[in-house]
Amino acid sequence: MAEAEAKMKQFNGGGAGLDAERGRFPYCVVWTPIPVLTWLFPIIGHMGICTSTGVIRDFAGPYFVSEDNMAFGKPVKYWKLDPSKVYSTSPNAWDTAVHDASEEYKHRMHNLCCDNCHSHVALALNLMRYDNSTSWNMVKLCFFSLLYGKYVSIGGFVKTWLPFVLFLGVIVTVVLTLHLR
Repeated sequence: MAEAEAKMKQFNGGGAGLDAERGRFPYCVVWTPIPVLTWLFPIIGHMGICTSTGVIRDFAGPYFVSEDNMAFGKPVKYWKLDPSKVYSTSPNAWDTAVHDASEEYKHRMHNLCCDNCHSHVALALNLMRYDNSTSWNMVKLCFFSLLYGKYVSIGGFVKTWLPFVLFLGVIVTVVLTLHLR
């Protein structure tokens, strides 16, 4: 049992304070696949940002920011951020920025391409001036999450990539079948 836990910590980064079973990811950006969309484009998914205690906030739809109930299920991937990279004099800058971004997005219409869950996370990071930057955006977050994100479990990896691989396999099979006639 201890060996299995050690392997899991090695696989998911073993981040301190993380509790995937309870859905607690302090100081993290979290990600989960969107059915059909992620099956076709595995780097596209739903994103949220967590408070210092690990409570997940995500822009889940028009005028709605959910708390601890991500729109498309539990996170399968997380990107642990360093709270010491927050450039603010406020004592609770991280949580204040997450709260303020969430309050702002409670008054916004959701737009899949332009103003979405990634934009909500970007606003929180911009408000806290994470890594001394105010240029966070949905594209930057997508690629950083792809590069630095760690899967919560092997099941999360499979949930993300298996549908895409199967879809690709069907396309290759059809193309080869039609081409070899």
